[in-house]
Amino acid sequence: MGGVNQSVTSDFLLVGLFSRSGSSQLLFSLVAAMFILGLLGNAVLLFLIYMDSRLHTPMYFLLSQLSLFDVGFPLVTIPKMASDFLQVESSITFGGCAAQIFFLTLMGVAEGILLALMSYDRYVAVCHPLQYPVLMRRQVCLLMVGCSWMAGVLNASIQTSVTLHFPYCTSRIVDHFFCEVPALLKLSCADTSAYELALSISGVLILVLPLSLIATSYGHVLGAVLRMRSEEARRKAFTTCSSHITVVGFFYGAAVFMYMVPGAYHSPQQDNVVSLFYSLITPMLNPLIYSLRNREVRMALVKVIHRAVLRPHRGLLV
Repeated sequence: MGGVNQSVTSDFLLVGLFSRSGSSQLLFSLVAAMFILGLLGNAVLLFLIYMDSRLHTPMYFLLSQLSLFDVGFPLVTIPKMASDFLQVESSITFGGCAAQIFFLTLMGVAEGILLALMSYDRYVAVCHPLQYPVLMRRQVCLLMVGCSWMAGVLNASIQTSVTLHFPYCTSRIVDHFFCEVPALLKLSCADTSAYELALSISGVLILVLPLSLIATSYGHVLGAVLRMRSEEARRKAFTTCSSHITVVGFFYGAAVFMYMVPGAYHSPQQDNVVSLFYSLITPMLNPLIYSLRNREVRMALVKVIHRAVLRPHRGLLV
């Protein structure tokens, strides 16, 4: 009982990402720049999808949800890490640690499911274009997004409550720059082997099932694209799908390394790099991938800029 009480009343100490680097100021500036660029990129993408009626389609509705996750991921981790660096203070309260675990797990699971549903959207669009308005009608899209959020909340609630139920009565130093379940379990003075096994099994299911749907969907898409006679249609399908496949590769590559590769095969330093990749670098790259390789998004951006430039001139003429 004393162990549990101690874990509730004591803070954890995070090993900052910058403390491992000799050029901490340069690394901090780089992380801050990527953080701001990622937030701006996703905010612009959300704004364009909301403002441009040509982007009011199922694909862009799902993409807007991805942008929301990409805003949330860095907001949960980077401001705290930056604050620790600037104040030379690396402690985090028990409640703060619980919040980080909950929201990161929620968004990680929800985004993984969302990426699988986005691949299904591309499968229907390419392989069953005539049925697309029915199969991907608004109610279905809302149900897809709702299921991804519900799955994330359910998984996060279970993982957070079970993880923080263990007593943490030995070292309080988390060898990570934010609270993540594998790093936290290493500090428990109770036997967590059964729970770690359950986490591994659930992690495999959470990763393998969506990946199977993605692989199946794009297998059918590839076959349909190769059978297309129109070069323009083939090019458009390849461009749209390749953007999504790139995002899937970034997200699931990091997730497989963290949750399917046994902990004995990667060091805390490698965990930090991979965590930084999926919590900061991937959210920063996603809007660039979708905007640079997507004609509709580029046209919507040009339209908004054109309106912004013309509006002051119209005011002067009046």
